[in-house]
Amino acid sequence: MEQDNPASELKDETKIAEKEIQITVDEPKEYVVQPKDEGRFRGDILYTVDEVPRWYLCFVLGIQQYLMMFGSIVAYSYLVTPKLCIQESDPARGYITSTLFFVSGLGSLIQSTFGTRLPIIQGPSSVFLAPIFAILSLPQWKCPSKEEMLSATEEELQEIWQLRMREIQGAITAASIFEIVIGFSGVIGIMLQWLTPLVIVPTISLIGLSLFEEAASTASKNWGIAILTIFLLVLFSQYLENINIPGCSYSRERGWKIEHLPVFKLFSVILTVVTAWVICFILTAADALGPTNSARTDLRVQTMNSSPWFRFPYPGQWGLPTVTISAILGMFAGILASVLESIGDYYACVRLACALPPPPSAINRGIFAEGISCIISGIWGSGCGMTSYSQNIGAIGITKVASRRVIQYGAVTMMIFAVLGKFGAFLNIIPEPIIGGIICVMFALVTGAGLSNIQFIDLHSSRNIFILGISLFMGITIPKWFSGHPGTIDVGNDVANQLITV
Repeated sequence: MEQDNPASELKDETKIAEKEIQITVDEPKEYVVQPKDEGRFRGDILYTVDEVPRWYLCFVLGIQQYLMMFGSIVAYSYLVTPKLCIQESDPARGYITSTLFFVSGLGSLIQSTFGTRLPIIQGPSSVFLAPIFAILSLPQWKCPSKEEMLSATEEELQEIWQLRMREIQGAITAASIFEIVIGFSGVIGIMLQWLTPLVIVPTISLIGLSLFEEAASTASKNWGIAILTIFLLVLFSQYLENINIPGCSYSRERGWKIEHLPVFKLFSVILTVVTAWVICFILTAADALGPTNSARTDLRVQTMNSSPWFRFPYPGQWGLPTVTISAILGMFAGILASVLESIGDYYACVRLACALPPPPSAINRGIFAEGISCIISGIWGSGCGMTSYSQNIGAIGITKVASRRVIQYGAVTMMIFAVLGKFGAFLNIIPEPIIGGIICVMFALVTGAGLSNIQFIDLHSSRNIFILGISLFMGITIPKWFSGHPGTIDVGNDVANQLITV
């Protein structure tokens, strides 16, 4: 009778295990198969969602992720503050910018820790601009004339814009309760069965395509600097990505050690901004730019002097929010658009991060956490709601860093920076064409990430082609027409007009 051989059985099991985790080395590199228990393709991601870089890398990479939203936050505050009747010389503009960074950091910390737990930044979205502008365009909220503003005292000027801010705060806070309810109840998770790749492709793609005007408007302040910024970003992230720079690292276990880091891939955005900024400084010093050229680095230096060193944003800093039905209904449309946009961002994020698609429970938690962030934003008085940021997702595609710990480090850092009054003023010094060039690349990457899901659609079906084409075309055409024809909707009720138009 033949005896069992433990060594032979162990050898056979080892062979089976080797087959299970066999890695193919055939080109292209992007299709290297990972072990079956990992359940996904890693691609060329440097740090996956669950991996934790060293603390100093988390700090620098976190700042780089938030660097993508610097321009958007500053631009958002510049778009909203005139509608709130805030004068250009009023330091309140800087206070609102700092508040935006604080609530964005707090919301990102909540989302990455308790929400979807994906490396997604929360920030102000352009989808809230339409309902906010609609609310502030009502007769009772129109700004006083220039003569009235000039004759008003400082206290009266402050009350003028804070009344309007409290109206926006109340609308955002009340409308965000609906977002919390649909996230907590799991309604979004139930709807996911209809959100196939045929839905995801136009949704994600339109997030990038619909922002082309914003990108072009910012870049057009100086197309030369904007194109230079795009060139540098492409050079660092695409052509120099495999060049490793030697550097020193220290750990208790190994002590000091020489390591080669892909500096251009990790810090492509920071290197781009710094390089372009230095070039703008040289051109400014050489007086090669006109006195009003947006690429000059000395246009807004005076804002640094008028800003305090420390100022802590706190809830109700502009007073108690006011609540009106018309404002809530107007903001409700912005909340709905934010929810749909965020779901598309979740899928775009996992696509670029080479992670597993989020389950319905994660989507529900993400929307719930986003609703909490919107309420916090409303109570703090930032002048907008929070949503997932497409720029941050584009940054993942460039830097190949998808660690959630990086986002958490960046979130805490932004909350600390927001307390520094000079921080918001410093961001205003960055020339707008530099931000415009970066935004062009970011939105292009988001668009590409959305279109990449076409590979999962049966394009032999004429029905699928029709749905895809009509969604993309009408998704651009209808909003463009309405933006060029204000006041078209008139059903005899101002609240209904606002709701339908938005």
